[in-house]
Amino acid sequence: MTEAEIDLVALARRDAFCADLGIELVESSIGRAVTQVKVAERHLNFLGACHGGLTFTLADAAFGFASNSRGVAAFSIDSHMIYNRAVKAGEVLTATAVEISRSSKLAHYRVDVVRGDGKLVAGLTGTAFANGTPLEV
Repeated sequence: MTEAEIDLVALARRDAFCADLGIELVESSIGRAVTQVKVAERHLNFLGACHGGLTFTLADAAFGFASNSRGVAAFSIDSHMIYNRAVKAGEVLTATAVEISRSSKLAHYRVDVVRGDGKLVAGLTGTAFANGTPLEV
């Protein structure tokens, strides 16, 4: 399968964890992916704010789809997230992953998570290792 032929939508359909959380792949291209989730009551922590784990998973999903968009299996080997502001139930979060650099084995990504008003909620940086195995979608 070539880079242009990879079907990230089919890949996303296989991600039961994201589906259980309500995370959707809403846009993708080579080296880029956008995921989205509407924060529900079940996503709130004990303080009544969106759980940081949901925010991280949303960003990580975008990172995963972007890093696998070339049709070669890629795995996160490092990621770091900074949280900027709290989010309440009913808000929609969007994570946009963009490839910053890529070599034959390593790729680096920046993922911004924003809420509906465009304010930055969190930022993730990640490194993926591409092992050369073609993806089977």
